[in-house]
Amino acid sequence: MSDNEPKLVLCMKWGDMYGPEYVNVLYGMVSRNLSYSFRLICFTDDETGVRPEVECFPLPELGVEVPPGAPGKWPKQALWAKDLFRLEGVALFLDLDSVILDSLDPYFEYGNDDDVITAKNWTKPWKRMAQTSVFRFKIGQHSYMLEQLRADPQLMVKYRFEQNYVSSNITGGVRFWPGPWTKHFGLHCMGCWPMRYVRMPRKPKGARIVTFPGSPKPPDSIRGAWHKESDARKPIEHLRWINEQRKAGKKWRKQLSRYVRPTPWVAEAWRE
Repeated sequence: MSDNEPKLVLCMKWGDMYGPEYVNVLYGMVSRNLSYSFRLICFTDDETGVRPEVECFPLPELGVEVPPGAPGKWPKQALWAKDLFRLEGVALFLDLDSVILDSLDPYFEYGNDDDVITAKNWTKPWKRMAQTSVFRFKIGQHSYMLEQLRADPQLMVKYRFEQNYVSSNITGGVRFWPGPWTKHFGLHCMGCWPMRYVRMPRKPKGARIVTFPGSPKPPDSIRGAWHKESDARKPIEHLRWINEQRKAGKKWRKQLSRYVRPTPWVAEAWRE
């Protein structure tokens, strides 16, 4: 892997789940944690509000409708295109809800250029399955992945989630980052639900990136709320609110685990 060319860092933003602040913060985190020169490229359907240092490209075309029964983030599979806006070389893809805690240099230095490297799926650690919140690949080298989906869209129903498709179809199989590097906020930081009331989420030792699938997202964890429409409450206030939900005949049991204390170490990292 040549050190002469800027490293390629990719992200995608479509719909209204993530605002431009996610892209802007990602740029800030990358710039503080990557010693190489780099290009941050955001594939998006709306570049409004994105800081000028970020290169915004249109969303690459998946080329097929996602059928019902395929809930994964399938637009990400368009990144396998043979001609991805004439980009070349090895690229590191980051989900927008990633929080970078330490140097990204090893993500470009680990393994071989031809490897597809991902995190190992945390929910099924006994299986050799990919988790594609953070993955590296050589642009154009695996265009068969996109061609297969275009030829048979029902593959998306078969695999349901795009990372299952990646796990099973990359020629030669995927490789995995060292275990401590990439962690899941809900699984590795928050702990079991009773503990969420008495301590803030823990910063994983040795972690370089913490990802935030589902809820809460980084800005929510900073203020101590489950999602952007939730109020930040102290533990006793949250339990009182749950009791009010119960008395009103509303669903309340799942709300017991949907609690997070304010998390300062996320605030330290997740900023422009």
